[in-house]
Amino acid sequence: MTDPGFPSIHALPDGDAEVSLVVRLTWEDVAALGQDAARLAARVKRPVTLDEAASHRLRTRPPAPQPKTVPQERAQPAVAGTTVSTLPARSPQEQARQAIEKINGTATGHETA
Repeated sequence: MTDPGFPSIHALPDGDAEVSLVVRLTWEDVAALGQDAARLAARVKRPVTLDEAASHRLRTRPPAPQPKTVPQERAQPAVAGTTVSTLPARSPQEQARQAIEKINGTATGHETA
């Protein structure tokens, strides 16, 4: 289980398990995780890592609701005369810049989305 393509799982003395894995995240998700870490650190009055914040979030979030089945004729709502335009995609650099500004609290309000 040391292959980098597979997560590493270890049993802990307190009965929990530790799973080591690599997760690819958007900069917005990293920023949100940093904010979670800051809130958790303020609550426990000590520094916390992003790993600890992620573990805490996974333990405390409610289970995801199960999707309800929708009859096929109701699955596609009929909307007459409505058009939706797509927004231009932001570059990874722009996403990173906006995420960093959001973390630092220096967002200037000139977002493209």
